[in-house]
Amino acid sequence: MQDRIYLDNNATTKVDPLVENMMEPYFCKHYGNPNSLHKFGTETHPMITQALDKLYEGIHANNEDDIIITSCATESNNWVLKSMYFDAYLKHGKDHIITTEVEHPAVHATCEFLESVGMRVTYLPINEHGTIAASQVAEAITDKTALVSVMWANNETGLIFPIEEIGQVCKQRGVLFHSDGVQAIGKIPVDVQKAQVDFLSFSAHKFHGPKGVGGLYIRSGVEITPLLHGGEHMRGRRSGTLNVPYIIGMGEAMKLAQQNLDYEREVVGGLRDKLEDALLEIKDVSVIGDRIKRVPNTTLVSVRGIEGEAMLWDLNRANIAASTGSACASEDLKANPVMVAIGADVELAHTAVRFSLSRFNTIQEIDRTIEVFKKAVKRLRNISSSYGLN
Repeated sequence: MQDRIYLDNNATTKVDPLVENMMEPYFCKHYGNPNSLHKFGTETHPMITQALDKLYEGIHANNEDDIIITSCATESNNWVLKSMYFDAYLKHGKDHIITTEVEHPAVHATCEFLESVGMRVTYLPINEHGTIAASQVAEAITDKTALVSVMWANNETGLIFPIEEIGQVCKQRGVLFHSDGVQAIGKIPVDVQKAQVDFLSFSAHKFHGPKGVGGLYIRSGVEITPLLHGGEHMRGRRSGTLNVPYIIGMGEAMKLAQQNLDYEREVVGGLRDKLEDALLEIKDVSVIGDRIKRVPNTTLVSVRGIEGEAMLWDLNRANIAASTGSACASEDLKANPVMVAIGADVELAHTAVRFSLSRFNTIQEIDRTIEVFKKAVKRLRNISSSYGLN
């Protein structure tokens, strides 16, 4: 049996062995609650501090800012958006949120919930390039706008949004700005100061850390009602006993992610381009988005005449993991929403396949994937009921 090839790193990543080694002692050897005053607690507390320092450095946060540990970016996104109901709507009468049509379900579904309790949401359409312009945000802001929430990079296309320009617009208009940074951290530089974001969500498992731990950056002085009440953990902003090994793992994963940014751009990006170049040699195959404006690991490819699920079946039989889009919506057989948003016809919108690479992929794996993909296109088009009619 062929070795398995994992090209679905936008869904989740393997834990870097260096991260696993860093975490291991904190399960059974150093297991004290870091908030306890006895030695079992005080011996773990310094490692939490070191891990947080790595997170601050990784996103260029100031010491006065907060990075609050959460369970994942879904929690962080929910927290920011739902806090607008309490902090902006009930207190100040600001009932308007601006976001995009292609946000992750953790943002989109939360916005739909907020609409059900009286808030208004503007969903900005993406343009033919697969992103939005800062001018769209500026035009949508009103005196009732509480928050703008725009992802840093899209989970399906890898396209990078103009976060710095949007941040400038929000600052000028006095509107809070949140970005889901899940698909950016570890792939491109993320600087919360340059971007002028007030909130940034992230998950460790997207940059070779453990699952079940993430974070929320909160700019100094920004008000936010806690999502979880209880003890005084995380300065009272997020109650719950700290997950020591996972926080330590996330910190180390963040450090390694920053150290590998050049490798990600040059080597991983080179592997992605090799894959794309080979797939684009096939008739009626297209790739969504400009390479330069994408994170270096992601390719969303469309093959006319072939359902995305059918292609995944052939790839999976060859032990190659890919995706048709967001892993959190993988059971939804609707057309790829990004393909729909950029104006693809109904048939083409069902043909998207996403490959997302990591620093652990090899050129041999890419060569094997190209070989399998080309054979699958030939087989599936031969049995297609529509392709031969085009």
